[in-house]
Amino acid sequence: MSEHSQTTVDDQAGGSPPRTPRARLGLLAGSSVGRNLGLVVALLILCGVGVATAGSQFADVDNMLTILRLASVIGVVSIGMTFVITGGGIDLSVGAIVALASVWATTLATQTLAEDTHWIIIVTTALAVGIGCGLINGLLIAYGGVVPFIATLAMLASARGLAEIIANRRTQIVTDRDFVDFFRGSVLGIPMLVLIFAVVAALGWVLLNRTTFGRRTFAVGGNPEAARLAGINVRRHTVLLYVLLGACCGIAAVMIVARTTTGTSTHGTLYELDAIAAVVIGGTLLAGGRGTVTGTVFGVLIFTTLSNVFTLNNLSSSAQAVAKGVIIVVAVLLQQRFARRSDTRT
Repeated sequence: MSEHSQTTVDDQAGGSPPRTPRARLGLLAGSSVGRNLGLVVALLILCGVGVATAGSQFADVDNMLTILRLASVIGVVSIGMTFVITGGGIDLSVGAIVALASVWATTLATQTLAEDTHWIIIVTTALAVGIGCGLINGLLIAYGGVVPFIATLAMLASARGLAEIIANRRTQIVTDRDFVDFFRGSVLGIPMLVLIFAVVAALGWVLLNRTTFGRRTFAVGGNPEAARLAGINVRRHTVLLYVLLGACCGIAAVMIVARTTTGTSTHGTLYELDAIAAVVIGGTLLAGGRGTVTGTVFGVLIFTTLSNVFTLNNLSSSAQAVAKGVIIVVAVLLQQRFARRSDTRT
């Protein structure tokens, strides 16, 4: 079910038009338009706090580009996570997959092959590693019957450990300047990493809201048994969702390698928490069946802006973690309230 159709259903579920301003406000708050509007207001409030506390240092164009550049890597992972959670799953291994893909793509053998041919070898290697890890996760969950939490937790430990073995716990420096120059360049003043995030988000929106694959994702996440009876191959679709997330992790690995010019087993640390938090903040139900790529983009921007404001005001990372935790709890409570209201109307 698309974001648009979700709004339409919400409107229809109410039966007769709301008769009071309070009822209209409640209906708007429960719709996708209302949720996205709330995210925009939250982002604007954060920007206002940034300007009030850090002044021109926050409002500077370079700082805005820094926020977008930092949001781009975790943003790509979060788009993939939106599909998995909407489909009723969860993936705790995304950070470890990013680390493994970054290490594998920057080994001496890979870089030598890239120098002899083209830097696209580095990109292809990272994508292959990400897709391979996603495929293993999907097969374990869909055909092995392993609970997503356990399967991806095992992948988290295995991928991170394999990355440490391959890199020998050392940082691998990227020597291919063409690769670095391409991904650290810009188009019309917009950093290439931000453009990649925008393209991935746009493709994700189309895939989720305008294709059969997206409609099947909503169906599988909402009620797997009903989806199976409707003729959807739930197991195959689940595998595809995890492969899609693995591909996003591969893209994120390329981006972080280009940004830092290194491949290391410490890349992607706690990405799983940041990605899940951004998806939940954006309005995607943790129980599955409802998801929004637009909301996820706003969720990523809110968290990145929050971290930037904390950094500019010299506040500790511990305070940032506490603030993020409070925001996640509030978002989940609001989700539950809107879900109950929606159930009552239907």
